[in-house]
Amino acid sequence: MAVPFADLQLQYQNIKGEIDAAIANVIRDNAFIRGSYVDAFEREFAVAAEIAHCVSCANGTDAIYLALKALKVQPGDEVITTAHSWISTSAMITHSGATVVFCDTDGATFTIDPAAIEAAITPRTVGIIPVHLYGQPADMDAIMAIAKKHKLWVIEDCAQAHLARYKGKMVGSFGAAATYSFYPGKNLGAMGDAGAVVTNDAALAEHMTMLARHGGLVKHQHRIEGVNSRLDGMQAAILSAKLPHLADWTKARQDAAEVYDSGLNQIEDVTVPQVAPDRSHVYHLYTIRHPRRDALAAHLNANGVQTAINYPTALPFLAAYERFGHRTGKFPNAHRDQGQILSLPMFAEISRAQLDEVIELVRKF
Repeated sequence: MAVPFADLQLQYQNIKGEIDAAIANVIRDNAFIRGSYVDAFEREFAVAAEIAHCVSCANGTDAIYLALKALKVQPGDEVITTAHSWISTSAMITHSGATVVFCDTDGATFTIDPAAIEAAITPRTVGIIPVHLYGQPADMDAIMAIAKKHKLWVIEDCAQAHLARYKGKMVGSFGAAATYSFYPGKNLGAMGDAGAVVTNDAALAEHMTMLARHGGLVKHQHRIEGVNSRLDGMQAAILSAKLPHLADWTKARQDAAEVYDSGLNQIEDVTVPQVAPDRSHVYHLYTIRHPRRDALAAHLNANGVQTAINYPTALPFLAAYERFGHRTGKFPNAHRDQGQILSLPMFAEISRAQLDEVIELVRKF
């Protein structure tokens, strides 16, 4: 049985009527840039994220940049983030003018280690960007306590964690702002690039809105110099059509993860995702560890099961950051994980037969 890593076509077929109608409405109304469909999605996603303001933008990477610039990051500032994630977070710290400071992960959840954050703080530190990696919240109590102690802001990177909760509270509602990606493969995905920043701070939301729209809230009235990072109407309408399904899709992912857990956690050398107490994991990715990861991946792929490695090189060890001269011993958990992690097929529509096929192939290996 072939098992794809994800199946966006199946998702589309399941709600084809809603998606097609959304697209047709945008074309009918010529509402391609900004407009009512974007405004509606911003309102709807703010409600879903349980937060006051949603500022849409072109993609999740831009969302991080907008939040950093709105918080007035300056050259010479230092911003702390995790050593193991996608490069968007660290790259936008650099592009905003600050210096990125990496911290190791905690060794169990793949999220940033609060103890490492405390050790990395200097007089130049202005903020922390925890990443809720793979769909599991970082330890926000500890992170917010550190931020309060040292008078730092926090931006939550929620690109992989739509509807995840920490101690019952929605991710994205702890810090000054939070960023989301709606890349097609995300738990809530557009049919192209899309992103958003959310916040409970009205002034911050207005500033980020201006930044994303060439520096103004009204056309031709540029109060500041901004950038062009607008969510287009087509993607907004598609996201609005998908959003009512997100809770059910999230539950389906969590149910699939339970099947994986029960089938894989007794297999020698397989470490299933460890979910910390009081955190709800939404399983954007179901990522295991195995000491012979590459051989296991080859075995699965040869038998029709698609896998991925998210991410094969921890950020400090990328060529992009050679200038820092980072050594592996400073990030032991991230360094270990980059050679052992393997993401298995995970999508809301995955069948029990497909899950059983993956489990059986892992067992055979």
